Amino acid sequence: MDICLQMIIPYLFLFVAFVVDLGEGQNGCADESQCGHHGPAIRFPFRLNSQPDHCGYPGFNLSCTEKNQTVLELPISVKLFVKKIDYKSQAIQLYDPQHCFPRQLRGLDLSSSPFKFTLFQYQSTPYNFSLINCSRREIKFPDDQSYQYYYKYISCLSGPTNQVYAVSNSDDITVPFVSCTKIYTLQSIPYGIIFDNDKIVELEWSSPNCSHCEVILKGMRCSMKNKSSGSGTTECISISKHSKGALSKLTIAGVILGSFLILLSIFALYRFYAYDKVEKEHQAKIEKFLEDYKKFKPTRYSYADLKRITNQFTEKLGEGAYGAVFKGKISNEIHVAVKILNNTFKDNGEEFINEVGAMGMIHHVNVVRLVGFCADGFRRALVCDFLPNDSLEKLISSTAGKNCFLNWDKLQDIALGVAKGIEYLHQGCDQKILHFDIKPHNVLLDQNFNPKISDFGLAKLCSKNQSAVSMTTARGTMGYIAPEVFSRNFGNVSSKVDVYSFGILLLEIVGGRKNVDVTVDNTSEVYFPEWIYNLLEQKEDIRIFVDDDGDAKIAKKLAIAGLWCIQWHPADRPSMKDVVQMLEGEGDKLTMPPNPFASAGSINANIPKRCLNHELEIIPES
Repeated sequence: MDICLQMIIPYLFLFVAFVVDLGEGQNGCADESQCGHHGPAIRFPFRLNSQPDHCGYPGFNLSCTEKNQTVLELPISVKLFVKKIDYKSQAIQLYDPQHCFPRQLRGLDLSSSPFKFTLFQYQSTPYNFSLINCSRREIKFPDDQSYQYYYKYISCLSGPTNQVYAVSNSDDITVPFVSCTKIYTLQSIPYGIIFDNDKIVELEWSSPNCSHCEVILKGMRCSMKNKSSGSGTTECISISKHSKGALSKLTIAGVILGSFLILLSIFALYRFYAYDKVEKEHQAKIEKFLEDYKKFKPTRYSYADLKRITNQFTEKLGEGAYGAVFKGKISNEIHVAVKILNNTFKDNGEEFINEVGAMGMIHHVNVVRLVGFCADGFRRALVCDFLPNDSLEKLISSTAGKNCFLNWDKLQDIALGVAKGIEYLHQGCDQKILHFDIKPHNVLLDQNFNPKISDFGLAKLCSKNQSAVSMTTARGTMGYIAPEVFSRNFGNVSSKVDVYSFGILLLEIVGGRKNVDVTVDNTSEVYFPEWIYNLLEQKEDIRIFVDDDGDAKIAKKLAIAGLWCIQWHPADRPSMKDVVQMLEGEGDKLTMPPNPFASAGSINANIPKRCLNHELEIIPES
């Protein structure tokens, strides 16, 4: 882990801890809270249910509704909404949003509550009331108006067919009720709540006595003393002490946040500097290479030039692991293929240098010509000849039966051209070039179907007299990689790796399929090169692919040459010069190579006739 990151992490945890503590206030208690923006201020002795118990006094619990209304719950399960809290007079005003206290106060028992009715508001003592439900036609009062005072009609509980009255249990007045039913009793309720139908009920509390903190001692607030002990005693604390504590925490949090941001900025700058330094080293490496490369006089394009040449990268020809290829036009007569290389953090420019270095030294009819390149900052690209007939892979995977687009003579010419191109790479340049990725996908065809080897991203350059090449990792495409690339038990890595890959390519031309498992009579799997070997060994020739005797001779020659090239041990394979001679000579003079396979068991050769008709899956560049 980076040193800067190790420094930042402790500050991050410390800052988070302080922010949490600051948000909760002193011991997790906010100095003052509120339900919404318009609710009454909530502070000691009250607390919200979301706060710890020591933030308030027992029995002074408030909660917030979804509409940010403040609610006080009284014994037993009586919930009233809070309109106002007067901390100086120690009184709280409550209301019922449905304006029906007789219904809400059912079951109220303040004997265990710290709250009592503010009696001076109603100028009476509390009484017990019975609520009676009667039929409208049954209740009959005397003419004496005093009955209407003692028997109070409760409109919010009455309905179209019934009348509900509240009757004091202490009254001696009797009225001839007929079939009236007692509903429930209200305990210790002042007259005013029942008879005056007030919309506001006021309760007061005497303990804890905090009024002197706000009335007598100016600038003081009441708070729980020894919060952790839960003793229930209170004390007066200066408001400035609360503010000072919060301000102190804000200051500390600000210092931590500032330090964290500074370290984060340092870390970001460090990473940017490291990335920029590495990228500049890569660019310097490329620039040095290009400076030495000037003698080959390639054309160097800017990225703006490439956008102009490709018409803003409109026509994409394909895409591989190393980048996308677009069609471009330098002039009306000259069309090119522009390969934009992927730029990643791990890319050190090796692929770019490989391609430019290898292709720039090559001037051969069977190798793609490098027209120019782009090394514009982080952007890198190659500009090559545009070959209109795509790749050999597309050719051998799209033809079928007797309607093959190219005859076997042309296929032989293509194989021979690829062989000559590889021979030139091994012997014709000032330095030996090992391609390491010979496959049909990397053989492009011009307008006359002449083959040209492309994609030198995996190539290695070495001296002509160097017989072995050192490698740290395997390179190439699975199915085309020689055995010694994976295990040195087969021999050293040399130019024979390209010979092996070319042998697989020849067998694919013969069979029209990739070097993958195929099905024999749709019942069993067989290794395709081994199947070809067994066909030839059993004197079956290659008539399974062709009907004409002349074509059969060409197919047999390509197959035998391919089997020589894929011998397991590099020493048993011919050089590319010998391969060229095989392909140029008469096929009848070629001898069968030793069996390169561990098992030479006979395989049924009765496979349905096909001619280059097995569709190939595109293997991306690796």
